[in-house]
Amino acid sequence: MDFLNKEYLLLLLLLIPYVWWLLRWRKKSEPSMLMSDTFAYQKAPKSLRQRLTWLPHLLRATVFVLVVLVLARPQTHNSWGHRTTEGIDIMLAMDVSTSMLAQDLRPNRMEAAKSVAAEFIADRPDDNIGLTIFAGEAYTQCPMTMDHASLLNLLRNVRTDIAARGLIENGTAIGMGLANAVTRLKDSKTKSKVVILLTDGSNNMGDISPLTAAQIAKSLGIRVYTIAVGTNGVAPYPMSIGNTIQYVNREVDIDTETLSQIAKIADGHFYRATNTAELKKIYKDIDKLEKTRMNVKTFSRHYEAYQPFALAALLLFLVELLLRLTWLRRIP
Repeated sequence: MDFLNKEYLLLLLLLIPYVWWLLRWRKKSEPSMLMSDTFAYQKAPKSLRQRLTWLPHLLRATVFVLVVLVLARPQTHNSWGHRTTEGIDIMLAMDVSTSMLAQDLRPNRMEAAKSVAAEFIADRPDDNIGLTIFAGEAYTQCPMTMDHASLLNLLRNVRTDIAARGLIENGTAIGMGLANAVTRLKDSKTKSKVVILLTDGSNNMGDISPLTAAQIAKSLGIRVYTIAVGTNGVAPYPMSIGNTIQYVNREVDIDTETLSQIAKIADGHFYRATNTAELKKIYKDIDKLEKTRMNVKTFSRHYEAYQPFALAALLLFLVELLLRLTWLRRIP
């Protein structure tokens, strides 16, 4: 246990003059009665009340100590721990362009990808996992973390309308998305570093080509697994017409050749997912990746711990007040 306001503990020094007053000066101030001879009282037995005359002073001093401890704000320790576990470093690079709204996967490609990715994250509690999202440009939604609850919350908030609303440029910058994920992994010390790249289109934006980003990943020892999501042929896309949403069948354009080359260059594997079941199977296959030992630093939060001291001080104060005014009352 620690104290946030340790300076208040100096008030405990006031107990020294209080105890000195009780032992020395208080006896001189107590009422007395002159007697010609006290021999008759020398062997008189002391009652329980006489034996406990010191109790109110002890209770008062204890209350004072407890109040000082409350003022010092006792708290539980901030504890750090270390443990060794098995895991890898993973960056998920997810396409969020408007084409991910196609409903050839249910309810659409984006939601299906998020759902399966969330299951994958939940099944790998010992991995450092981060999230990059990209459309016409890319940025990190969540850096690598062991706090999977926060990661899943950020994943749930990923939406495909960020490009439609102009927050990022629309399009498909596969090279930029991969490069962003690789940047997050380049300083990793683990033996196994992986990017899982999911897209439903062809690279048509960005300053870095997908194959260049793959070469960079290869040079840094990062494996890249690519997933092309979407059916073959045509898929229903939502289109806003007036105040209604109409679904129009559009041709699926996925550059599977480039995605396959990326995986080949970066020692990964290329997958094709035409439905949600296949997408789940792909993530289960990736789940069998080689694991490596990692040192994980854990943090335990601290909590305020003054409540028991405050309650004890209140109870002892009431007991002391009750005794001093009733059974142990002194006259005068």
